[in-house]
Amino acid sequence: KETGEIVDNCRKLPQKLFEEKELSVDECVDFLNQAVSILKERNPQVQVVITVSPIRYAKYGFVASGLSKATLLLATHRLLGLHPDCTTYFPAYELMNDELRDYRFYANDMVHPSEMAIDYIWDRLVATYMDSATQADMKQVDSIQKGLLHRPFHPDTESHQQFLAQLQQKVEAFTMKYPHIRF
Repeated sequence: KETGEIVDNCRKLPQKLFEEKELSVDECVDFLNQAVSILKERNPQVQVVITVSPIRYAKYGFVASGLSKATLLLATHRLLGLHPDCTTYFPAYELMNDELRDYRFYANDMVHPSEMAIDYIWDRLVATYMDSATQADMKQVDSIQKGLLHRPFHPDTESHQQFLAQLQQKVEAFTMKYPHIRF
């Protein structure tokens, strides 16, 4: 309310700070177009992936959620037409509703995707947008992260010390390749 800016409330700030308003398709297109234009100014080679969240917004009912998703889909379609050189659409919403429509793909609240659905959608995103070298690097980061999270039953054993040495070698090799990444 204070600034008049259009924002989301990802930080879960008190509702009294906001005036909730449904945006029109034109307003969505305008703000998304501004965002893509700023990104292109900063990086002319930028590639922007647009998606619509597969999570239904049950707070105001499923009809209102469907209308909101329709607004976002219409805005996305128009935005892709404005920036065909640097925007693509990833169909997370459609995957959830069309390919994963069985209730086993929903969490207990019957609104959020289950872990299986999240993994399925993530795997499709990775297969669509990541080349094989990037996928290999992602697997290596995952392996390192799991190693760092490992809590041994017997930390003083020789085998655990070897594990730590090998993990350190993996970390060093990866940070040589990508110095900006810190574990």
